[in-house]
Amino acid sequence: MILLISDLHLEQERPDISRAFLHFLETRATQAEALYILGDFFEVWVGDDAMSPFQRSIAQALRQLSDSGTRIYLMHGNRDFMLGKAFCREAGCTLLSDPSVVELGGERVLLMHGDSLCTQDAAYMKLRRWLRNPLSLFILRNLPLTTRHKLARKLRNESRAQTRMKASDIVDVTPSEVSQTMATHGVHTLIHGHTHRPAVHQLMLDGQPARRIVLGDWDRQGWALQIDEHGFEQAPFPL
Repeated sequence: MILLISDLHLEQERPDISRAFLHFLETRATQAEALYILGDFFEVWVGDDAMSPFQRSIAQALRQLSDSGTRIYLMHGNRDFMLGKAFCREAGCTLLSDPSVVELGGERVLLMHGDSLCTQDAAYMKLRRWLRNPLSLFILRNLPLTTRHKLARKLRNESRAQTRMKASDIVDVTPSEVSQTMATHGVHTLIHGHTHRPAVHQLMLDGQPARRIVLGDWDRQGWALQIDEHGFEQAPFPL
């Protein structure tokens, strides 16, 4: 069994989500061969050198799962793109590049966070290119900690305000970008998060049926996609 989750947005201010996640790790995840976390695991991450006791407790819980035999893979999201090697070592997980092609359920599957597919949001895409530039990341990681926290709050507040103002199709994925990305990677299944709109979208790709599975976010309820001998199935559960 393989489990995939995304968009937990873990923060100390949401203990209900944290408790649900820790319970998930101690129960369902222990039965999995692998757990994939496809971005926005934390609500904000300003650097591995700034781990709070809360964030460190999450890393320790992941390490316990990893030590029990479940492989853990972590992908950057738009909120926690500064997660680095130090956290992964402490948590016992492997950092995946975005995008990544892996074999799941006997087929090649493309995994992404999903924000790079929202190409109609020109302002965000411009900011994303700047933030993910290696030089920008170097500068950000070497800013004073107080400055990084202030910048993170500013970016988060602006993101929330702009998302409320933008049309729903602008903050969702661009269909043509989805098709092009899947064709480039030679896959017929794409799994991503980011949009907080859990669903399975059927499409045609080069005359063949294909699908895009959108993972749900953890807010009013939790979501997990399970892959086993019965196929791919995503279902919500109470926090």
